[in-house]
Amino acid sequence: MSGTGKKEQLTALQAALTAEHAAVYGYGVVGGRIAEGQRSEARAAYDAHRARRDALAREVRDLGAQPAAASAAYALPFPVSDSAAAVRLAAELEDRVAGVYSDLVRAAEGALRGTAAEALREAAVRAVRWRGESVAFPGLAERAGTTSASAAPSA
Repeated sequence: MSGTGKKEQLTALQAALTAEHAAVYGYGVVGGRIAEGQRSEARAAYDAHRARRDALAREVRDLGAQPAAASAAYALPFPVSDSAAAVRLAAELEDRVAGVYSDLVRAAEGALRGTAAEALREAAVRAVRWRGESVAFPGLAERAGTTSASAAPSA
C-alpha cells in the first residue's frame, strides 16, 4: 500500500472508530429509554458496537497510530425522552455508522475491506430493523448532506 493509501486508510479507520465511540454512547441513551421488549436488541447492538470499536482501535494501533479517544459526551441529534425517540436514535446511529464504513470500504484493501463491508452490512440491517424500512444504498443516501467528519454526533 502506498503512503497515500495508508494515510487514507488510517483517516477512514479513525472516522469509523469515532463513529463507533459515538454509537456506544448513543446506545447507552437508547438503553435508558427504550421499551422493555426492545432492550435485548438494543443491548446486542451496544455489544456489537463495542466489539467493532475495540477492533478498530487495534487496527489503528497496528498502523502505528494512536486511536482516536472517545469524547466524554456527545450531543444527540434530537431529544430522547421516550421509547419512540430511542428507536429513532438507534436508527440514526446505524445510518451514521454505515456512512463511515462506506468510506472505509473505499479506502481499505484486503481483509480490512471485507471487515468494513461486513460492518456496513450489519449497520444497514440494524437500521432497517429499527426503522422498519430500508434504503436503496445504505451508507450513501444517509450522507446526502453530510461528510464522514460529521458521521458521529458532535461533541
